[in-house]
Amino acid sequence: MSFPPSNNNTQNQNQHNAIIKNPNPNNFPISSPTKKRASRWSDIWLKTNTNAKNNNPLNSMVVAMQLHSLSSSPKHPKSIPNFSIMDRTLLLSDELLLKILAKLPDSQRNSNSLVCKRWLNLQGRLVRSLKVLDWNFLLSGRLIHRFPNLNHVDLVSGSLISPRNSGICLSHRYLSMHVDSASSPSWCFGEENLLPVEVIDNGLIALAGGCPNLRRLSVIGASEMGLLSVAEECSTLQELELQRCSDNVLRGIAARANLQILKLVGNVDGLYTSVVSDIGLTILAQGCKRLVKLELSGCEGSFDGIKAIGKCCQMLEELTFCDHRMDDGWLAALSFCENLKTLRFQSCKRIDHNPGLEEYLGSCEALERLHLHKCQLRDKKSVAAMFSVCRAAKEIIIQDCWGLDNTMFSFANVCRRVKLLYLEGCSMLTNEGLESVIHSWKELQSLKVVSCKNIKDSEISPELATLFTTLIDLKWRPDTKSLLPSSLAGIGMGKKGGKFFRRV
Repeated sequence: MSFPPSNNNTQNQNQHNAIIKNPNPNNFPISSPTKKRASRWSDIWLKTNTNAKNNNPLNSMVVAMQLHSLSSSPKHPKSIPNFSIMDRTLLLSDELLLKILAKLPDSQRNSNSLVCKRWLNLQGRLVRSLKVLDWNFLLSGRLIHRFPNLNHVDLVSGSLISPRNSGICLSHRYLSMHVDSASSPSWCFGEENLLPVEVIDNGLIALAGGCPNLRRLSVIGASEMGLLSVAEECSTLQELELQRCSDNVLRGIAARANLQILKLVGNVDGLYTSVVSDIGLTILAQGCKRLVKLELSGCEGSFDGIKAIGKCCQMLEELTFCDHRMDDGWLAALSFCENLKTLRFQSCKRIDHNPGLEEYLGSCEALERLHLHKCQLRDKKSVAAMFSVCRAAKEIIIQDCWGLDNTMFSFANVCRRVKLLYLEGCSMLTNEGLESVIHSWKELQSLKVVSCKNIKDSEISPELATLFTTLIDLKWRPDTKSLLPSSLAGIGMGKKGGKFFRRV
């Protein structure tokens, strides 16, 4: 079918009329009028172009682009956000999420850090106390990056060279380490298993630079230079534990005026050997004048060193001697500790073999507690001088001390202000020795006797029974065997095998 030449509008109009006259030129089956086909974008485009009076190239290009974008099938379907699986904690700031994580119990700390990297970093910022086992973790800077807000660090275990795959573990009250079965017969593992001093100092320098808010530190085998870096960078350091300490090491903390709690470990039998003498104690006393608690373990010294501490450290309230090596006559220097409230002796083989005359001993007038734990109390002069210096004590606690018989305990008669007496593991003390002392204590309010096998229930006198009625607190368990049947009552045990070995 041919058309005469004409302009574009005439040609388009004739084509439109032809389509209307013959809607089905190819005789295709026409669908039912009840089923209307949805309009396609191509039909809309054709109708738009047909009705347009002016053929604008810009409009044609825009329509063609829209038609191409809609008609072409996308290679990947458009992703619709699934709010059910989306991490909604991303909407929270780090500060708010830190407050939420801080409210969770410590038992969930490890599981929380496994959620994602963000939680791992945030959980590390909540850690305040850490025990370092690998020294390279400190030197590499990973410790500071992982835990930037530490205020308590224990470096003792990380300073020891020990085989991790060994099944032999050497435990002490100060440290625990794995040892090799081929170790030397002398059993002096600490000296040969410590890291070099230079390595330990480098670790302290790295720690001081990354943790300026450090408050508590435990270290072994450090030198003066390493402690100087800690003293300069960590102005808030208040508690320090120095193992394998010596007089020269104490020069590194002499300028640490804010130090309040200090523990010095000099010599430990079988582990390591170091000397803290009057020189180190004097340096310590002149530098750390705000000490509140001081523990001297395996330290040497004499009257002069303890006197310097008492004179300079006016705020000292608690003093502990553990396995000390003090010279004779040092006990009299305790009277210079005017504000001392607690005096402890732990694992001491002796107190003072030659304390001197009683009139020169003096006493600690502010003392409130005397605590003896696993000490040798066999020397009469030593025990008598100790109780004389501590005559103002209001609480006396004696646990697992050897040699405390009736005679040794009788020296406690000079302590007239005692309100609490706790005895545990004093197997040589009898009812007679106990009564002779506590009857002279008119202010006694609390009495606790545990595991003292020579103190018998059957030997309690009427006077002692009357005293029991006046006490505010009484714990009377001198013989644990007598408590065994009552503690096993109702559970079917303690009946000589009657339940399991009954005769037929």
